[in-house]
Amino acid sequence: MLFASSALALASALVGPMQPTVRPLTDLERQAALTLPHPRQVAWQQLEFTCFVHFGINTFTGREWGTGHEDPAIFNPTALDCDQWVTEAKNAGMKLIMLTAKHHDGFCLFQSDYTDHDVGSSPWKEGRGDVMAELASACRRHGMKLGFYLSPADLHAIHVNVYGNHSQPAKSTIPSPVPGVEHEGPQFEYVVDDYNRYFLNQLYELLTRYGPINEVWFDGANPKPGTGQTYDYRAWYDLIRRIQPEAVIAIKGPDVRWCGNEAGQTRAEEWSVIPIAGTPDHCTWPDMTGDDLGSMARIEATLAEGGWLHWYPAETDTSIRHGWFWRDEDQHVRPPDEIFDVWERSVGGNTVLLLNVPPDRRGLFADRDVDVLREVGRRAQRTYARNLAEGAGLIASATSVAESLASLLDADPSTAWRAPDGVRSASIVLNLNESRRFNRVVLQEDIARSGQRVERFAIDVWLGNRWYEVAQGTTVGYKRIVRLPLTEADRVRVRITSSRVSATLAEIGLYRSVE
Repeated sequence: MLFASSALALASALVGPMQPTVRPLTDLERQAALTLPHPRQVAWQQLEFTCFVHFGINTFTGREWGTGHEDPAIFNPTALDCDQWVTEAKNAGMKLIMLTAKHHDGFCLFQSDYTDHDVGSSPWKEGRGDVMAELASACRRHGMKLGFYLSPADLHAIHVNVYGNHSQPAKSTIPSPVPGVEHEGPQFEYVVDDYNRYFLNQLYELLTRYGPINEVWFDGANPKPGTGQTYDYRAWYDLIRRIQPEAVIAIKGPDVRWCGNEAGQTRAEEWSVIPIAGTPDHCTWPDMTGDDLGSMARIEATLAEGGWLHWYPAETDTSIRHGWFWRDEDQHVRPPDEIFDVWERSVGGNTVLLLNVPPDRRGLFADRDVDVLREVGRRAQRTYARNLAEGAGLIASATSVAESLASLLDADPSTAWRAPDGVRSASIVLNLNESRRFNRVVLQEDIARSGQRVERFAIDVWLGNRWYEVAQGTTVGYKRIVRLPLTEADRVRVRITSSRVSATLAEIGLYRSVE
């Protein structure tokens, strides 16, 4: 977490003029700075706040993990309303909803031609319902983006001898023929075993029936490792790229990594440029839970062993409740203060926040969850609606002739100020039109064009006739939110004290939280 202290109380934090640091560039440093995101990763990062919806058989049994033996007849929501989900997610400021289309129990919330363990075998809407279809329609109506989680684990598939049956890989057409079903659209061929064929067919259904998909979420869950079942992630990735190339493949995939915990904890130093073992085509995308994932020391050590630099941003996933599925009315719901704290640390810590909100047995977000979502949305809007630095005069200690200093206040993170190459430390002074009271400072980098460069920074305020340091931080990346005690000043200075290749920023904002 960022260090912050009262400027008035810390005479020891007195700081003087910024002296630019210039030293020769190394090839490895330049390589790290020039590792850039794919446009689909930039679009995903700009979502900032997204919604996970864990819903299914477990909602009706009170379990976190089902068994695969459940009778589909128990799935029968009485008032399912995906418009309510989307509306309340938007009220919170979310921009994408991701549905657990299939959890580990194998029950599918969509009509599948490859199993009867789905909503088609439930009494809900007399077997004609499709939760994924209703959510996709609601997302289109409300301008919300859509994603899905398709669990690699499938306990029901074990029971019907599809998962872990030791079948040999064979040439398979996807979608595979089904008697009485005509498949339209493209066909693909893969050499896979029975379960991977089953999985690819369901992945195909989800990728082709519901319009644009913006995120596909996998994990490495394996309910019974002793079965010997393996997952052909390469084939899965290939199918996604062919059908929905703008969808990021998250967690157990090449586009987005897991933050490393499910509690909403964040790192002080969050790099999106990560050294991986081997090339992306051969990486197995293991969980990365360490504190240091992208320092130059770690990059140098990994690349010395044949590693590769990859743009691999983090997603922070956590649940609004204690548990991923709705259980009962007594289940603990985390209060707005706690969720907003996670929001500021994750969205403001160079990650995207994926907050799970589980519908109840009616098929609705429960009232207590809705109250929290609305309050989080109100706080974010009240705090960050207006940049108090608008109209400030700007002075930089060093500026490349190709970059504009004014871009720091243009509310466009695709434009940036940058110092000349080799100038790794520099400062920007904001001369405000009048004294302002603020307790949040927001910094952003232009990740699409310049990648991630800032390694360390500090923030100073001018009090009396001298500068006082009020905060220090490490990485910036897409966005960094610095939380301060309430501070009043008419001059603010941002110092980039260490960076790769050149000091740079795309946006600076001053805000005030009144909570």
